[in-house]
Amino acid sequence: MTNINSYDESNIQVLEGLEAVRKRPGMYIGSTSLRGLHHLVYEIVANSIDEALAGRCDRIEIYIDKGNIITVSDNGSGIPVGIHQKMGIPTLEVVHTVLHAGGKFGSGAYTISGGLHGVGASVVNALSEWMQVTVNRNGKIYTQRYEKGITKSPLEILGDTEVTGTKTVFKADETIFESIEYDYESMLTRYREMAFLNKGVYIKLVDRREDEPVENILHYEGGISSFVQYLDRSKESLMPAPIYFMFEKDGSSVEIAMQYNDSYAETVFSYANNIATIEGGMHITGYRSALTKVLNDYARKVSYLKENDKNLQGEDVREGLTAVLSVKLPEPQFEGQTKSKLGNSYMRTMVEQTVNEKLAAFMEENPSIAKVVMDKCLNAARAREAARKARELTRRKNVFEGNSLPGKLADCSDTDPAKCEIFIVEGDSAGGSAKQGRERKYQAILPLWGKMLNVEKSRIDKVINNEKLHPLITALGTSIGDEFNLSKLRYHKVILMADADVDGAHIRMLLLTFLYRHMRQLIENGNIYIAQPPLYKVEKGKTFFYAYNDKDMERELVERQWNKKECSIQRYKGLGEMSAEQLWETTMNPETRIILRVDLDDAMAAESTVTDLMGNDVLPRKEFIQKHAKDVKLENLDI
Repeated sequence: MTNINSYDESNIQVLEGLEAVRKRPGMYIGSTSLRGLHHLVYEIVANSIDEALAGRCDRIEIYIDKGNIITVSDNGSGIPVGIHQKMGIPTLEVVHTVLHAGGKFGSGAYTISGGLHGVGASVVNALSEWMQVTVNRNGKIYTQRYEKGITKSPLEILGDTEVTGTKTVFKADETIFESIEYDYESMLTRYREMAFLNKGVYIKLVDRREDEPVENILHYEGGISSFVQYLDRSKESLMPAPIYFMFEKDGSSVEIAMQYNDSYAETVFSYANNIATIEGGMHITGYRSALTKVLNDYARKVSYLKENDKNLQGEDVREGLTAVLSVKLPEPQFEGQTKSKLGNSYMRTMVEQTVNEKLAAFMEENPSIAKVVMDKCLNAARAREAARKARELTRRKNVFEGNSLPGKLADCSDTDPAKCEIFIVEGDSAGGSAKQGRERKYQAILPLWGKMLNVEKSRIDKVINNEKLHPLITALGTSIGDEFNLSKLRYHKVILMADADVDGAHIRMLLLTFLYRHMRQLIENGNIYIAQPPLYKVEKGKTFFYAYNDKDMERELVERQWNKKECSIQRYKGLGEMSAEQLWETTMNPETRIILRVDLDDAMAAESTVTDLMGNDVLPRKEFIQKHAKDVKLENLDI
């Protein structure tokens, strides 16, 4: 790798000392949940990625060892180790023990960087039981140990070396985090994303906690074009390869890869300096406006749209579009602590200019692909118009508006949405038990029957016309699509309650797919839950307990010292087999029930899962089921 910028002790600037990280970890890493735990690893890896962005690193290795000990190593230039002029201690120690000490404050060491504005290494150190950092630099091997953010050994020289780089080994502090058990699949998703966004960088992820290690090599010379192909792996692409273009100016860059597929959903991921901008920002605004303009201009020029035809709308040109937009800039301005929205206004202009010039040229030079794009957009426009007419028709029938609620809805008496919850129940039989067993004041019941439409394979007009979805849309009150209004939600807890069998799982997935595609804000806002009915009732004499799966039953039998042969075990085939009292006690009573909140911790993983499970391609669905069938654990559920 070419060393583009020099990086030495003078590049490390100190803003303030390390304070209160251990007392208020949430201020620095968001939470002490699994997400916060994973954030520790991400911050150390982000430092290596920054080295890659600066042209000084092309290999990063991440290991999870027994005891949940993390090792992150790279072949960058190595953290400076000389005595810091202002602090009078080794610069390596400054980086790891002083908050806001780093090479990312306009010092020239990093033109482009992500991370936590220089607090990464010190915050990870403060929240670790111990940390050992080894640096290869200046022909020597240096090392230093810390415990709970405090230096425990002086900087030592272990010997000579001909390589450069940094290796960080740490163990998260169990007294701070809810758990320090890392989720390999979540990490794999995160670092696959990093590898896509940094073309050519080699990331090795290894889990060595079990006897047989699990290893993944993440390396994509195609960069974000490979990313788009990965996202579309379960869909049928309408073009031979993603459209890709890049533009650089004044130290900033724009990279865009996009392609159309046979689905009806838009899948767009945006990043700024490798940070996922899940709330969008100026770059996404520029991309969407330019995309609509370019395709309308082309449609007019080549007469796909006649003089009296209405222009294509944004939703028309984005139907079935998968795109990745990655921008890199020296001084990113993120709105909020979560860095989820890019605020640099000039980036909108830069992205618009890139799309206007590059996409317009592509359409002119590739008329056969342009025709496929135009056909897709025009079909989407016709479907949108059909959906509008269907919506107007249903309004006249009081389906989407007015005071008419579904006939089968057993509403609750309280009118405060914050205090109310609705159970979406599979089948009339279970619905009857749920209506009898509920707390009428704040619990509403809506029975649904049969398997509903798979919206992953359906356009919006078919969704609106589907009779099985009407009761749900009406009961929730928010409408769907571009008319969705979160403030009109009638129940702040929407609980999906289906049988604990294959059919129940299928219905639950169909419901989740509908909510994900057409009422996604309910998931993002934390309003969607999944009920967890028990699978068994185990009795011995006059004593009994409920178990949610086989492992749960076996564990409870051992704890109670019961002989399984002496017990009466009832396996519930469905919710309808439970009495109203049993259903209330096990599944509906807020004091005793277990419910799982559905969230979007990782949008890319959610997108992939929905596509794999509900799309047209059978193979990814089969592989997913085979891989995860035995992974469901009671411990993973929110109680």
